[in-house]
Amino acid sequence: MSLSDIWLFLQQGVLSGLVTGSIYALLAVAVVIVFKTTDVPNFAQGEIFMVGGYAALFLILVLNWHYALVIPVTLLIVAVICAFFQRVVMERVIGAKGVEVQLVIATLGLSYVLKGAVRQTGLGDAPRSLPALIPPDTVIIGQAVLTRLDLLIFFTALAVMAGLYLLFNHTRIGKAMRAVGMNPRAAQIVGVSLVRIRMAVWGLAGLISAISAILITPKILITPDIGHIAILAFAAAIVGGITSIPGAIIGGFIIGIAENLVGLFVSTNAIVVAPFLAILIVLILRPQGILGGKVQVKKV
Repeated sequence: MSLSDIWLFLQQGVLSGLVTGSIYALLAVAVVIVFKTTDVPNFAQGEIFMVGGYAALFLILVLNWHYALVIPVTLLIVAVICAFFQRVVMERVIGAKGVEVQLVIATLGLSYVLKGAVRQTGLGDAPRSLPALIPPDTVIIGQAVLTRLDLLIFFTALAVMAGLYLLFNHTRIGKAMRAVGMNPRAAQIVGVSLVRIRMAVWGLAGLISAISAILITPKILITPDIGHIAILAFAAAIVGGITSIPGAIIGGFIIGIAENLVGLFVSTNAIVVAPFLAILIVLILRPQGILGGKVQVKKV
């Protein structure tokens, strides 16, 4: 392989990795905000993403709606499902003094319910893709080749991240979410409703997942088993720091770039190994993640 080929592969791998990594970053943020407010990993994250894709697909294929209406309705559907699950199921488990294992099992139950519901619609019988959001014209950046859809995905993801920054730092509900994530008891003492904030966090996680699904599903095939993408979201969250939102974003980009570089320089068969290799390296060098805080041991 010549130096010019190496330089071409580097450009293509990094730029393509930023596109896919932006989706991993958004899903990792959804994982982190739920974990920070409940101390429970959401193992239904992949299926929530999957439902976002199928909700949009149903509105387009069955109801023949335009994207201008499909996008807000899909976001609303997924956000309501997540907020409803938190209020009806998770809060009941918390109110019954359920331990963390029971909360984890509840999220696993949600994943199976969502997957089963999609299979019952018949849309999951064959792999499908959403129609293209914009014409798939190619764009040359340096020597790398991307599409206009790639650029839309990347810049929309950046816009969502910027919106989350403004939400968490410049709005009352965002500051309340941060307070609950830091110290729920203290937040409750100063008048923050834990129930409402947890509902809002789950709804926000669903909203982010639906945005991710609408962005990426025109590029990939949707199946009821597409929820395995959550593994990459968890990988990104672990690499960046499971309690750090900026860390989750950095972790998403690292996983995306690592996948693409491994696929170009090693083998496409080795792509599935890249995220776990990144996790192992980070856990060895910095167990709390790149931007994770100091490891704390909770007394029981």
